[in-house]
Amino acid sequence: MNASHPAAWLIAGLFVLAAPAAYAQAQYPTQPIKIVCAFPAGGGTDLTSRLLGEQLQKILGQQVVIENRTGASGMIGTGFVAKGPKDGYTLLVNSGEVALNPHLYKDKMAYDWDRELQPITRLVKVPNVMAVNMEIPATSVAELIAHAKANPEKLSYSSSGIGNPQQLTGEMFNKMAGIKIQHVPYKGAAPQLAALAGNHVSMTIVSIGAARPFIEGKKIRPIGVTSTTRVAVLPDVPAIAETLAGFELVNFFGFQAPAGIPEPILKMLNTAAVQALNAPDMAAKLRASGFEPSPTTPEEFRQFIRGESAKFAKIIVDAGIKLEN
Repeated sequence: MNASHPAAWLIAGLFVLAAPAAYAQAQYPTQPIKIVCAFPAGGGTDLTSRLLGEQLQKILGQQVVIENRTGASGMIGTGFVAKGPKDGYTLLVNSGEVALNPHLYKDKMAYDWDRELQPITRLVKVPNVMAVNMEIPATSVAELIAHAKANPEKLSYSSSGIGNPQQLTGEMFNKMAGIKIQHVPYKGAAPQLAALAGNHVSMTIVSIGAARPFIEGKKIRPIGVTSTTRVAVLPDVPAIAETLAGFELVNFFGFQAPAGIPEPILKMLNTAAVQALNAPDMAAKLRASGFEPSPTTPEEFRQFIRGESAKFAKIIVDAGIKLEN
């Protein structure tokens, strides 16, 4: 085509207009990246955020800063990122609450995760452990179910609070096993585990990291994990699914951005995060905490959250779970 032809000039003009944006995306990142962690320092989400940040800093060649924006079951930090700039410099690590909160806080939700957040990758699955106090005559899930059936409504289980994924796991266990173990909520893992070790409750469902000192000190007895397969840090503890086929309810931590982030940056972040999760030192540290690295594509992660959200919604309705005002 002759360069003097009007169409040639139009094409050249469009290329010039598009070039700065494409160039900027190709050069990403050109400034420090902030990862907002929606939960407090010292917890599993925070640990995962910091390990991810360390790896991304090496891979992307830019400083990565972790900022804890906590409160309201993760909704403060998540909402901050959902409403934030779409340039790839403000990102989010949150947990399974992103799928759970819309069903518990319908009147308080300030964002729509599916519309306002762009999943990058799932980071880890976080199975819990089911454990009984040392006086309960059960060394397996099957024996606990038999004991509960022989003592209807006399057993209890602790969790970290009403509406917590641990409570949902307990209610799903009740339904699938055909039993009724009463729920007793506590404000966090420490009092939840102390209640079990002190024989104030019969059973608990709790994070593996929090439970390990109690298990190793033989203050509580682990009988099952909530993932479909056994976990590396508790290799002798069966999956509950080995007794109740199809049983699975795990927490998860995920990496997200505001919806509308440029596609080239999204692809770069997904590739970098997957590479980080596959790094042997990061994977080993995660597994030592009871977390299982489980990277996905952005769309796989979106579909996973939707599936978990539907599962949570059903359990909440079936069990009649309502938050206290």
